[in-house]
Amino acid sequence: MTEVTKRILVTGGTGLVGRAIEKVVADGEGRPDEEWIFVSSRDADLTSSSETKALFERHKPTHVIHLAAMVGGLFKNICSNLDFWRTNIHINDNVLHSAHEAGVQKVVSCLSTCIFPDKTTYPIDETMIHNGPPHSSNFGYSYAKRMIDVQNRGYSEQHGRRFTAVIPTNVFGPHDNFNIEDGHVLPGLIHKVYLAKQSGSALTVWGTGKPRRQFIYSLDLARLFLWVLREYDEVEPIILSVGEEDEVSIREAAEAIAEAMEFRGELVFDTTKSDGQFKKTASNAKLRRYLPGFQFTPFRKAVKETCAWFNANYASARK
Repeated sequence: MTEVTKRILVTGGTGLVGRAIEKVVADGEGRPDEEWIFVSSRDADLTSSSETKALFERHKPTHVIHLAAMVGGLFKNICSNLDFWRTNIHINDNVLHSAHEAGVQKVVSCLSTCIFPDKTTYPIDETMIHNGPPHSSNFGYSYAKRMIDVQNRGYSEQHGRRFTAVIPTNVFGPHDNFNIEDGHVLPGLIHKVYLAKQSGSALTVWGTGKPRRQFIYSLDLARLFLWVLREYDEVEPIILSVGEEDEVSIREAAEAIAEAMEFRGELVFDTTKSDGQFKKTASNAKLRRYLPGFQFTPFRKAVKETCAWFNANYASARK
C-alpha cells in the first residue's frame, strides 16, 4: 500500500471546474499517494474566517486548489460590482491565510482573463495583469481576483510560501451554470437552444455575435490543474488556454451549439444587448514552453459532449 502523503483540498469542489477535476482524478489521473477532498459552500462559509479556519483544521490539507468564488455572467456583474468585490476578497483572504497558518505546502488559485486591463495590446500575457483598470462591467470581481496575485507574492516573499495561480480563458463543460440570466455565454446559449428547440421558436443571442473568445473545455483545464499542482513552481500565474488561432466568435459558438443540439431554427442577434469586451485574446506561449505536446479537446467535440450532458441532466442542470 502506498502511503498517502498529499491531502488535496479543493474549494468550490462541486462547481464546473471542481467536478471536472474530480472526474479526471477518478478516471485514472489521480495518484496513490494523493487523497482528494472536494468541499462546497455546504461544508463551510468561506466568507467567515472562523469557518474557513475550522475547515482547514478538520481536513488538514497539505495542498489546496482554490476554486471557490462568487461568480456570474456579464449582466449579474454589471448590477452587483460591490458584492462581487467584497465577497471574493473575504473568501480569498480567508482561504490563503488559513492555508498559511495551517502550513499548507502549495496553493493553486483560479483567476480569470477578465482581470486583465481593458485597454491593452493583444495577445495578453501573464506580465500584463496590473497594467491598467479592468473592464468597467466587472471591476469588482476583476480587482478581487487580481489581489490573489498580490497576496501570493506577499506570502512568498514574507513567509516563503508556494502559493500560485492559474488564469484560464472561458471555461465550459458538464456541471456548468446553465442559468440564462446570470450564467456565462456558452452554457446560457446551450440552455437557450434547448428551449428554442422545444418551443419551435428562433434562437435569440444577446449582442451582435461578433465578440471573440478562447473557450477551454473543463476536462482539459482539470488535467492542466493537476500538472500545475504537481509540477509548476513559479509564484507568477500561468495562463491556461487554447491557442490564439482557436479563438471563436459568439456567432460561431452559437452555430456549433445549434449543430450539436440539432436545432434547425433561425438565429437572431439582439443588438440592443451589450456585447461586453470585444476580445480578450490570451497568449498560451508560457504554457506551451512547459507543455508543448498538450492536446486540447477540439471545440466542436467538447461542445457536443457538453450539450449531451445538459440534455441528459436537464432537470438539475437548468436550475
